[in-house]
Amino acid sequence: MRSIVLSGFMGSGKSTVGPLVAARLGLPFVDTDEEVERATGERIADLWRREGESAFRQREAALAQALLEDSRPKVIAFGGGTVTMPHVRRLAIDRALVVTLTGSPEALAARAGTGVTRPLLASPGDDPVARVRELLAQRRDAYGECHLTVATDALDVDAVATAVVALSRRNPLLVPLGSRSYAIDVCSDEPPRLTDAIARCAPSSIVLVTDSHVQRARGGAIERAIGGVDVPITRVTLPPGEENKTLATVSAIWDAALGARVDRDALLLAVGGGVVGDLAGFAAACTLRGIRFVQVPTTLLAMVDSSVGGKTGIDHPTGKNLVGAFHQPSAVVADLDHLSTLDGRQFAAGLAEVVKIALVADEGLLEDLESAAAAVIGRDRVALARIVRAAIDAKIRIVRDDERESGVRALLNLGHTIGHALEARGGYSRWLHGEAVALGTIVELRATAVLGWTPRALVHRAERLFSTVGLATHVDEADLAAAWPFVDRDKKRDQGALRLPVVMAAGRAVVERVTPADLRAAVLNSDPQRPA
Repeated sequence: MRSIVLSGFMGSGKSTVGPLVAARLGLPFVDTDEEVERATGERIADLWRREGESAFRQREAALAQALLEDSRPKVIAFGGGTVTMPHVRRLAIDRALVVTLTGSPEALAARAGTGVTRPLLASPGDDPVARVRELLAQRRDAYGECHLTVATDALDVDAVATAVVALSRRNPLLVPLGSRSYAIDVCSDEPPRLTDAIARCAPSSIVLVTDSHVQRARGGAIERAIGGVDVPITRVTLPPGEENKTLATVSAIWDAALGARVDRDALLLAVGGGVVGDLAGFAAACTLRGIRFVQVPTTLLAMVDSSVGGKTGIDHPTGKNLVGAFHQPSAVVADLDHLSTLDGRQFAAGLAEVVKIALVADEGLLEDLESAAAAVIGRDRVALARIVRAAIDAKIRIVRDDERESGVRALLNLGHTIGHALEARGGYSRWLHGEAVALGTIVELRATAVLGWTPRALVHRAERLFSTVGLATHVDEADLAAAWPFVDRDKKRDQGALRLPVVMAAGRAVVERVTPADLRAAVLNSDPQRPA
């Protein structure tokens, strides 16, 4: 069990709700304001006036860090400004489930009291409601980075506590992007997780987008999840396959949504693999200049990669994913039961993305997958859930620091420069995306080994793991030569050079600039038979 952190503005009910949540979960409760007053023997207001805000925040941060670094689960009520300190907020998200309690400025001002006890409301002549509104605006992104938001205007303590306890049982992951943050649920045969995710969005209507394969295999489970949703639902069933990842297909989604007269409170529900997610996300990004969408990945590849991070787009005759937008989902629900209908080839293709992110960012995940490969391939739910969560978590750590791929996020493109070229050359039908990524990863690792960056032993380690999970590691020279024109048109070009991920050691990678000509020469000079 993880700790629970209650955050939010003064007067939002943290100190009232906290003890009830702690009692229900059988955990200790700590109020940081009370702890500061106990340790110093002074009231918060007096400390604030004597030390100033900066010193008080340092004291507050030290206490919060000590509580979070203690591995024993607990319920912690933060002060209203604690999460405004980025390092504390990051630690809270990593170590606990963060809940932001909200309220209207009028309700919060009424509960907070006067500036005698609330120094931030103490400016003479200030309208307390206006001051609360100003501070809420300043803290919008900080409060937005949470696993759950619960409104407390009515201060129904029992209902709020019930929602927080339910979050503890869900134990979601979080993509922390300020006010655009969203939770990711990893579960197994739990349709209510999707029902709840939709309810939290409170949509005016739903546009459900899937493809014919998913509709046949998982349509019943999806209908069970949305059956109780009392809003108009427009259903769009697309033809399956990467070859349909085109503007014409997106236009079909737009036609259905606009024909249903959706408004900006509508929700687009993307149920399917990476192709459906990319198409539906791009359609959502453009509809009415942006409506919300929820990702419901039904393939392993989509769960661990494409549903997370907000990349959406379509293919173009000159290359893969050359038209698109960054548009973050409002939630992701990854139910492992959807994988029960996935064939072995599709399942193995999804593991390619797990190997990729482990190579560039998570040595522990690489070791875990190596040791648990048999269980994962056998679709043991415990092992699979652990690997899926770890892979998503590794991607989150990269996306949170570089949402729009201006820096470290480019590491996630390992294997994609060559892989996308192979896909395009094969007409998006010869190789599955994950199969092409596996081939591209090995080609690129061999090339960067020739360039002196990647240890040859690591190349062979990656080859063994790809083979173990059922993926090919050899591409014919003729296929590679035929695909090369697509490398020259790769979207990751920068002033004539490619921004190529280079694995320096297991779980550690950097981005290097390499010209297509130099990469081609290294590929031609690589010898996969050379011993480590």
